[in-house]
Amino acid sequence: MSRHETSPTTVQPTSNHRPNACCFCWCCCCSCSWNEDRERAWRSSRETKLETIPNCEACAKPTPEEVRGWAQSFDKLMKSPAGRNVFREFLRTEYSEENMLFWLACEELKNECNTHTIDEKARMIYEDYISILSPKEVSLDSRVREVINRKMQEPSSHTFDDAQLQIYTLMHRDSYPRFLNSAIYKSLLQSVSRSSSES
Repeated sequence: MSRHETSPTTVQPTSNHRPNACCFCWCCCCSCSWNEDRERAWRSSRETKLETIPNCEACAKPTPEEVRGWAQSFDKLMKSPAGRNVFREFLRTEYSEENMLFWLACEELKNECNTHTIDEKARMIYEDYISILSPKEVSLDSRVREVINRKMQEPSSHTFDDAQLQIYTLMHRDSYPRFLNSAIYKSLLQSVSRSSSES
């Protein structure tokens, strides 16, 4: 580095005076550990912008009939909050949880009425699941991507309908048969059957 070049990170304060004292620690600038922790927490919360989606949907323990019903049709599985939770747990083992997260985000968007919120959520969904730069990008064909890009000019609660249907179909054809043969589903079926016979 030449003597004309200076790096702001190497500039040291010349006194013990704290011009930007932001906390109770005795550092000489704002880059104290408290501030760093706050910034780290903010950064990690921005990694997935759809913070409204919980880790797990709140639901009651499924009955043996309900769990058996999931094997009868994919629709029954997806209409059940408990079913979605178990299926999502399975998808996580296959590194394709983003399909369920995207589907849930689209469902949430469809229930939204406020125009400003629709616009905001649609952009978040786009950034989190459609953008090729996202680590959670879902697999969509080029036709559906073109439709979304056109609709994103003026987002609505149905901007992602085609994409949601495509991901639903993908989960149905690809992941669902494997889910029914998985240890996750079989052990749940066993445990609910056992607990119902004991009661």
